[in-house]
Amino acid sequence: MTTIMETQAQQPQLGNSTSPPDILSFSGGNNSNLLQIPAGKESESQRQQVSGQIPDFLNKLPDFLGSAFHKNKQILITLVLILSAFIAVKVAIALIGAVNSLPVLQPILELIGLFYSIWFTFRYLLKCETRQELSQKFSAFKQQSLG
Repeated sequence: MTTIMETQAQQPQLGNSTSPPDILSFSGGNNSNLLQIPAGKESESQRQQVSGQIPDFLNKLPDFLGSAFHKNKQILITLVLILSAFIAVKVAIALIGAVNSLPVLQPILELIGLFYSIWFTFRYLLKCETRQELSQKFSAFKQQSLG
C-alpha cells in the first residue's frame, strides 16, 4: 500500500528546470510542466523553401493553363455554349414573365399574334401557288443558312 501512495504522491516532470537556449518557453511563471517546443530553425528553412517555390509556380501557371485549354478545347467550347444557351433561355423566360406581368400589354400582344397568324394563313397556306412560293423561300433560306 505504501508503494501505491508513494507513486501517487510523485508527479512526473516533463522537462528540466533549466531549458536549453533553443527551446521556447513562456516568460514568467513555472514552465516545468509545459510541453517544450524546439525553436523554429527548420520551419524557417521550410518557409524560405515554400516562398521560393511560389514565384516558380506563378511563372509556370500561364503555360499550364494554356496547355490544359488546348488539350480540352472542344469540351470547353461545348460547355461554354451549353451554359450560354441556358443563360439565354433563362433571360428570355424572365423577359416574357416581365412582359406578361404588365396588365395591358399581354392582351395586346396576344391580339397581334392572332392577327399575324390569320394573315400568314391567308397569305401563304390557302392557295397552291402561294404554298409553292413559301416552299421556295424556305429552300432558299435553308441554302443560305446551311450552305
